[in-house]
Amino acid sequence: MSRRKKSQQHSNHERWLVSYADFITLLFAFFVVLYSSAQVDKRKVGQLAMAIQVAFQKMGIFESSSTKPAVLESEPMPFSKVQMVENLPRQGKLDDLVSQPRGPLAGPQPPMEQIQKQLRTALAPELKKHTVAITPTKEGIVVSLREAGFFPSGSAQLRPGAGHTLTDFEKVIAPYPVRIRIEGHTDNIPIHNSRFDSNWDLSTSRATEIIKLFISKYDIAPDRLSAAGYGEYYPVASNATAQGRAMNRRVDLVILTPNSDSGPQLPASGSDISKVMSKDLQKQPPSNTGPPPPN
Repeated sequence: MSRRKKSQQHSNHERWLVSYADFITLLFAFFVVLYSSAQVDKRKVGQLAMAIQVAFQKMGIFESSSTKPAVLESEPMPFSKVQMVENLPRQGKLDDLVSQPRGPLAGPQPPMEQIQKQLRTALAPELKKHTVAITPTKEGIVVSLREAGFFPSGSAQLRPGAGHTLTDFEKVIAPYPVRIRIEGHTDNIPIHNSRFDSNWDLSTSRATEIIKLFISKYDIAPDRLSAAGYGEYYPVASNATAQGRAMNRRVDLVILTPNSDSGPQLPASGSDISKVMSKDLQKQPPSNTGPPPPN
């Protein structure tokens, strides 16, 4: 019998093409899904945006418009146009609010001279002790609270007896539609403790502490108040002497005239305050010289 020769079987070295083709197919499908999910129907988004606007207008949150919303049209407005129409007017309104200073409060013009007389009568004991100074300036009436009578050294906590003075102050200004700017000032001696890192922190904290008291205890409307901390950079006297530093450590309650803006600006006129405080210091006995106390 003849024997048949077995044919030799060759191994296929191109099997990897099958796996590679499957991988490419899956990769292609993956990117197709990503692309399709990124393509949102712009008209539907425009309809949604306008529907939200209409709902907010009915609730009184947005101002109503005389134009017919695109959500009611047969052909909705594209989303890109909705953004253009909606964003530009609101941005303009925001810019107007930022650029225009707040005007005077509604009501009759407050008689500043009468307010000053009433303050001098109500704060007569503090004026006699020279812990308070009242100075008329171009911006308004400045009531300066000296640190010695209202704050412990290096602290923003009001002394227990300071509330009586602030109560008398509030009783005078409460009936008048005036704005009040509270300014914190220190001397030029650096401060660094567990509570404050700089004179900026101390002066600002003292101003905001009085703001909180006015709002929480005396129910003064917050939009009538503003706070500013100037550190040691706007002194009313020389920091070379202990008396001068004592004058500079103060909190000024500035009762603004109707034409004054209560926004960020320079503090009240230091020259006028300096003259008033200098007269008060001349009436006081000279203090003992020694190392300058902290703020």
